[in-house]
Amino acid sequence: MKVAVSGTSGLIGSSLVSFLSKKDITVSKILHEDLINNEIAWKPEKGDWDSAFTDGIDGIVHLAGENIAAGKWTKEKKEKIRSSRIEGTKRLCEHVLKLSSPPSVFICASAVGFYGDRGAEILNEDSSRGSGFLSDVCIGWEGATNTISNAGIRVVNVRFGMVLSNAGGALAKMLTPFKMGMGGKIGSGKQYMSWVAIDDVTRAIYHALITDSLKGPVNVTSPNPVTNKEFTKTLGRVLKRPTIMPMPAIGARLAFGEMANELLLASTRVEPKKLLDAGYHFQYPELEDALKHILNAV
Repeated sequence: MKVAVSGTSGLIGSSLVSFLSKKDITVSKILHEDLINNEIAWKPEKGDWDSAFTDGIDGIVHLAGENIAAGKWTKEKKEKIRSSRIEGTKRLCEHVLKLSSPPSVFICASAVGFYGDRGAEILNEDSSRGSGFLSDVCIGWEGATNTISNAGIRVVNVRFGMVLSNAGGALAKMLTPFKMGMGGKIGSGKQYMSWVAIDDVTRAIYHALITDSLKGPVNVTSPNPVTNKEFTKTLGRVLKRPTIMPMPAIGARLAFGEMANELLLASTRVEPKKLLDAGYHFQYPELEDALKHILNAV
């Protein structure tokens, strides 16, 4: 099987390339930089492609996009987030439609931000969209794949929750203050966090590649979301550190601006219904086991 992957320098992309390679899958990286063997050049802002990206690709995993958690959401930052996902995906899909032998499956990243701030409501792929900037981005992001879906290519829009890894992402940023005993809940601590271990992210993407019944939106989150308060206590317990330094909601908003409302204070309680129905078995369904594995704690 031959699979092309974009966003390979990111947290998920780098882990996915390593995982797929161990499955004897030939992986081509879609990159912007100087290339070496088996890599594909792409300039999404222009829609330009290396001539090497023609036929013979069985599947595409599209993960590229501006980092949403790096820096405050200024007007310029929000436009980069939106454009990198929606316009970039549109241009990639346009290229796929030009291939004489297009791939049979196209997996495109999305996020549980689709659902917005929903309190304790249990959400699955049939739930309605939410409101806010991230929800709007996710709607456009997923909608950008409609052209190839309508052309008969199987499209899977993987809605990622908070990906847990010690190599980057939200957890890596939490570790220093928590190890110093300065960790604590954010806001009320009642907001739900839909998390997933990086190992399950890569395995779920592979499952989507080889499972013909999976298409459309697919939540990639642990079946056991927790509140921020539960997450805080569990991380402190695994690290053997106190968690007595809460961050009030007003402090989060002052520090992070609009991003705080949608990434830190919003409550999104998501279940991975379609993945479970398709026979996927989570390697780390419970938060404490996931954190112990990721952090090599005992």
